[in-house]
Amino acid sequence: MTSPSTVRPDSPPGALPAQWVPPRRGTGARDVLALLAVVLIAVAALGAVALVLLQVGVGAGVVGTLLAVVPLTVVLLGIRWLDRWEPEPRGALAFGLLWGAGISVLVSLVVNDLTLYTVAQLTGDIDAGVAAATVVSAPIVEEVAKGAGVLVLFLARRRYFDGVVDGLVYAGVVAAGFAFTENILYFGRAGEMLAETFVLRGLATPFAHLLFTACTGAALGLAARSRNRYAAWWLLPLGLLGAIVGHGLWNATSLVAGAAYLAVFAVVQVPLFGGVVGLAFWLRRQESAVIRHRLSEYAQVGWLAPHEVDMLASLQRRRTAVGWATRAGGRPAGDAMRRFQRDATTLAFQRQQAATGRADLRRHAESERELLTAMTTDRHQVLTAAAG
Repeated sequence: MTSPSTVRPDSPPGALPAQWVPPRRGTGARDVLALLAVVLIAVAALGAVALVLLQVGVGAGVVGTLLAVVPLTVVLLGIRWLDRWEPEPRGALAFGLLWGAGISVLVSLVVNDLTLYTVAQLTGDIDAGVAAATVVSAPIVEEVAKGAGVLVLFLARRRYFDGVVDGLVYAGVVAAGFAFTENILYFGRAGEMLAETFVLRGLATPFAHLLFTACTGAALGLAARSRNRYAAWWLLPLGLLGAIVGHGLWNATSLVAGAAYLAVFAVVQVPLFGGVVGLAFWLRRQESAVIRHRLSEYAQVGWLAPHEVDMLASLQRRRTAVGWATRAGGRPAGDAMRRFQRDATTLAFQRQQAATGRADLRRHAESERELLTAMTTDRHQVLTAAAG
């Protein structure tokens, strides 16, 4: 069977209707359902925050909420940096953030508290209950609850879930939402230790939950790149296992290390975080290479000019191109340039999926034609606005 890796794209037609926009078929019902899902998850998130405020008190809860915004902002900026080539839809990101802040927290609070009190009652030792909840229950329940949110996004956006970067991005927003609500609880309960707690959780270890759930996201990202459509069902348990073990070791360290906790953190967690950052840089370079390689195939038959491929494969040149279009033709030209870049990036990644046997070729051919037509329209709008 032939594939896009062995077949060059068709040459561009002599003329395309300049203002024709490809129809978006069958999206109305999906949009309504997606909006409803986000609303329901938002209600759950509000419920989780309200439950935490009841536990710590409104005054302490408000202070904790304000402080929790700081690490949340740091993590979201890191996720945005990673998600630059093909930004995920805001609705999907909002769903993940709210799932983490709501569903994951509610499930974890109930099960972890139940574990604590059950073990404490059976053993007559509250410390045993705390240890069981911290080292056993919390890693398993929290990572499964967060992983379920990533899995929902994987299944709902299967066609557009391109690989490990998407998995890390979605895992990141789910973990960020969870950590936000959890931090309200920790900060609200800190009392006189508030400053120390904030430095430890808000500044020193804001990416902790992201590192754990990243194992689940990376596993689903690998599944998205696999030619085996059932790969997720054996990769997902491996990812969850990594997340649970990492989370359990982290919590166990906080219990047994005592005053040496920060030393252990510096020796173990800092290098681990450095490795994840290095992986993120490598993944971004890989995405750039895919864009350049796949779009060069379209340049060979005339859909793109070589300098457009160079621009599209460089984040810096993309920003320069948007700035040029905005100065030359105002905001409409700048918006058209952004659409051109977005559509070209989607085209490159979809062709990569098809070329590696991970896409239906008939559906790919239809989507490819729509994207190429949209890019032609975008380019026409940029040039028209700039000329005017």
